[in-house]
Amino acid sequence: MTRPGGTWQNWARSAHTRPARVERPRTPEGVQRAVQAAIAHNLPIKAVGAGHSFTGIAVAPGVLLELDDMQGVASVDLARSRVTFLAGTRLHRIPRLLAPYGLAMQNLGDIDRQSIAGAISTGTHGTGVEFGGLATQVVAVTLITGEGEFLTISDTENAEMLPAVALGLGALGLIVEVTVQCVPAFVMHAIDEPMPLDEVIQTLDERATASDHFEFYWFPHTEVALTKRQTRLPESAPRHPLPRFGRWVDESLLSNGVYRMVCATGKVIPAVTPPLNRLAVQLTGDREYTDRSHRVFTQSRTVRFREMEYALPIENVAAAFRAIQEKVSERRWRIEFPVEVRFAAADDRWLSTAHGRTSGYIAVHRYWRADPTEYFEAVEQICLEHGGRPHWGKLHTLHAAQLRERYPRFDDFVSLRDSLDPQRRFTNRYLERVLGE
Repeated sequence: MTRPGGTWQNWARSAHTRPARVERPRTPEGVQRAVQAAIAHNLPIKAVGAGHSFTGIAVAPGVLLELDDMQGVASVDLARSRVTFLAGTRLHRIPRLLAPYGLAMQNLGDIDRQSIAGAISTGTHGTGVEFGGLATQVVAVTLITGEGEFLTISDTENAEMLPAVALGLGALGLIVEVTVQCVPAFVMHAIDEPMPLDEVIQTLDERATASDHFEFYWFPHTEVALTKRQTRLPESAPRHPLPRFGRWVDESLLSNGVYRMVCATGKVIPAVTPPLNRLAVQLTGDREYTDRSHRVFTQSRTVRFREMEYALPIENVAAAFRAIQEKVSERRWRIEFPVEVRFAAADDRWLSTAHGRTSGYIAVHRYWRADPTEYFEAVEQICLEHGGRPHWGKLHTLHAAQLRERYPRFDDFVSLRDSLDPQRRFTNRYLERVLGE
């Protein structure tokens, strides 16, 4: 929560601002009134969700709208398995909200702290070559335009705008409701298994397509890939969840508690990072379990970090990963956080990192107290050389001129922005950099 006159900062502590005014609307009409008041006072206005973007995409130097009070289900179309959520609804609340209807979201990322509006607007995604990011599940959006008016965009109303508005960077209006195409509730069979890194990279394309959802992590200074394979099963399939104590040991004690100390120690004494990474791999045992989809998709992560992620054409992922691996060795960096590799289906969202191409994602991280600049800049250059597009909510250095070359519908998006927010009520420095003024 941000108090008037106080400072807002994101989760990663990589962006902050001191807004001129803070408001907490409880209804879509309350958001509309806030926008109209901002227009009357000639102030820019932005909404923030959970603050889980690493970039300054949500920074609001004028009026900051906190949507914590706008959570929950607004309506349900059970015949079509469509559910409309208020924009501030946190992803981790959605499974319980959908349970009474026997529904689930088709795919999720591995973190569920974000708001639904923030997640779709920044291109949040999970993994699986047959599944798109969260924005591809959106079939309708209601927003407040730069003129202070309600506008509904759906697959039947203003449908030509949906591929832009479903992943709109917060630049096209303030989202107040999001309608998601859900699926029948399901469970997943998961196998977490350490494997030789070289073997995984050599067979990466095959592994990505062999499972419904595949990803792996690599701790620098090791030769092991921590693979995750998941298979979708009907809700009626028997469930064999992880024992509660075992899950607590893996996720709370080791992955968060002990790992936080490892990161802090590595920041002070970099030389201990390689042996600690090797120890982390050894402590990550094989796991096989079957549980409700959201309990398999998501993990609890409390160690604060900063992240950069690039989407590449799937055929370029292995080469880019090898180049990153070589760069870490060549520069003799001591990197405490793992590199994460995931996949997504091609989609039609104009500013989706997977627009028009099946994609693989390479994400790199640093402990939040460590300077990521040198590492991130080198990885970014490698990803750009392999056709990469940066995740909108994660750190990168690209500007509008560079991004225009990587998105076929970039100019169409800017034109729609000119129509919906001609006075740039919803802009900030980040959007000026990536979209132009």
